[in-house]
Amino acid sequence: MTRAQSMRVLFGLLVLSWPSVVVQADKPNVLLIAIDDLNNWVGCLGGHPQARSPNIDRLAEHGTLFSNAHCQAPICNPSRTSIMYGMRPSSSGVYMNSPKPWTVDALKSRVTLPRHFAASGYRTYTTGKIYHGSGLPPGDFDEIGPRPGQRQKIDQRLIPETPDGAKGLWDFGGQSYNEELFQDYVDASWAIDFIGKRSEQPFFLAVGFYRPHVPFYSPTRVFNEIPADTIELPEVKDGDRDDLPSIAATLTKAPAAPAHSWFVESGRWNEAVQSYLACIRWTDEQVGRVLDALATSSHANNTIVVLYSDHGFFLGEKERWAKQSLWEQATRVPFILSVPGIDQGKPCKRPVELLSIYPTLIELCGLPPREGLEGVSLTPLLENPSAPWPNVALTTFGKDNHAVRSQTHRYIRYNDGSEELYDLRIDPNEWNNLAGEESLASLKVELAEFFPNTNAEPAKATGGKRKNADKKSR
Repeated sequence: MTRAQSMRVLFGLLVLSWPSVVVQADKPNVLLIAIDDLNNWVGCLGGHPQARSPNIDRLAEHGTLFSNAHCQAPICNPSRTSIMYGMRPSSSGVYMNSPKPWTVDALKSRVTLPRHFAASGYRTYTTGKIYHGSGLPPGDFDEIGPRPGQRQKIDQRLIPETPDGAKGLWDFGGQSYNEELFQDYVDASWAIDFIGKRSEQPFFLAVGFYRPHVPFYSPTRVFNEIPADTIELPEVKDGDRDDLPSIAATLTKAPAAPAHSWFVESGRWNEAVQSYLACIRWTDEQVGRVLDALATSSHANNTIVVLYSDHGFFLGEKERWAKQSLWEQATRVPFILSVPGIDQGKPCKRPVELLSIYPTLIELCGLPPREGLEGVSLTPLLENPSAPWPNVALTTFGKDNHAVRSQTHRYIRYNDGSEELYDLRIDPNEWNNLAGEESLASLKVELAEFFPNTNAEPAKATGGKRKNADKKSR
């Protein structure tokens, strides 16, 4: 009996023992929780001493925390496209925040993760941000809840002197209106209302929280829990960027973000970090509300929970305020899988990818395999977090710019051949570029084997509707 088959049998036995649960015995529900721009500043990852995320932490205690998990692109659209379509950016050509994946010819015949679940007898639901900008491919979900934007009309501008290049999004601090009107609270409430209902079919529920994406807005109550004069700032090394190839500076320039010098000279660095930490606490509260609703529902013992962030974020490290780069702080993300019936609770240090979400879920739920998925199922690591694992995590930012993350090293190679190499065991901040060390030449060759052979041209939107093949999959 295969690993997936034994899991399906286990789910069947568990569900048959709970007569109050009205679902197909061999198909567990799925709750997918996506968080925007959340780096490793959560308690279970220890990324910041003032991080507080008790609800994410308790999910990690009952599931498998992948402590060396990485996104496939350090920017929203290509990362989320990769997760939902099961393709690397280097294969789809979706490298940046446009075009929308469902407008790309090469992707119109692809079956997304929720559509594959729908074709397998699931009802699919969503609220919040799952794809970039809260957009949705036509027909991707059966029922759609609120899909808020990055800011609301009720939000008040708090930092008027933010540089113009920030386009109004770079604002931060506490907002004083009714907490129940905050967009992530509204999304959590919609999900909670759904979870409280019985279902004749197994469900796939995707919930996307916006914060801590800019603007860093949280309720004043939460913001004031962390006094600005107590904030511990990230470590920044003078001259850190001196050993980087010139293309790194060009590629990682984020025109919408203020320069690090602005935060330092304006005296706003502490306040911005305070705001980001407060946003994490606020989002964690919403995660907790959803998890509490699940725990007290009839779906408690037959629902797989997946929690992840689409990519990381810099708050001054490497003199950056953005995500768009191939360094650790931009690619490493919180990623937790909690599966009923499996003995979990131990973290996994193997390098894994968000691209694995699609194949892992269809294996766990006993769905038909899907050809063309580029991720690797994580079921061996769910059973044994220390199991042999020959895989790495690959992140791509723009055509032919890639980073390979092994268990110990990060190797970056840009489209002009420039390189960076870091030993994360002794240099977790990636301050010392070792790419020029002759003694490490063989390691670079070994890691380069994981770079993709395909580097598609940047995709272009062509408009039009999905092809019939995709429609028939429902």
